[in-house]
Amino acid sequence: MTGASLSNRNSRTGMFALLIAVAMLGMGYAAVPLYRLFCQVTGFAGTTQRASDADAAVAERLAKSAGAKTISIRFDANVDRGMPWTFRPKQVTDRVQIGQRDMAVFEARNDSSHPITGSATFNVEPEQAGAYFNKIQCFCFTEQTLQPGQEVDMPVLYYVDPKALDDPNMKDVEQITLSYTFHEAKGPTS
Repeated sequence: MTGASLSNRNSRTGMFALLIAVAMLGMGYAAVPLYRLFCQVTGFAGTTQRASDADAAVAERLAKSAGAKTISIRFDANVDRGMPWTFRPKQVTDRVQIGQRDMAVFEARNDSSHPITGSATFNVEPEQAGAYFNKIQCFCFTEQTLQPGQEVDMPVLYYVDPKALDDPNMKDVEQITLSYTFHEAKGPTS
């Protein structure tokens, strides 16, 4: 083998290794948004679904034809360590008809002496219920800014999709827990 052909082979191998490294770096940056999208679409890891009023109307029609089964919904509220807010559900549990829209209301109060902007993360337990728990309106879709001492009610309009009744993994589910955790938003606020 000549020195020129060996040098060409080494250059191609080096370029190939560089392309693989760049691709791996790109996948590293894309992993979080792709995972989030996957969870939103499938309900994986207890991620709830986002629905419209039209989707809720379809679910109500399906529920009427399927019967009036009810399920218990438990509401859980937390704040990140060090965030000076009080955050709690007005009602800890509710019994709802599957397919019917319902509303839960959470109370939040800024206990500090300065404005704080918070962002809520959420999940549903058991995990398999995430694919059927649909939020129509939620405070978690946007950041919330509370002034010192300000207290607000934060509603969540939701329904449980009647398709849950056809899922064998949901057969023994008697209660769904909707859990929120508020975190202080980082960076500039608008």
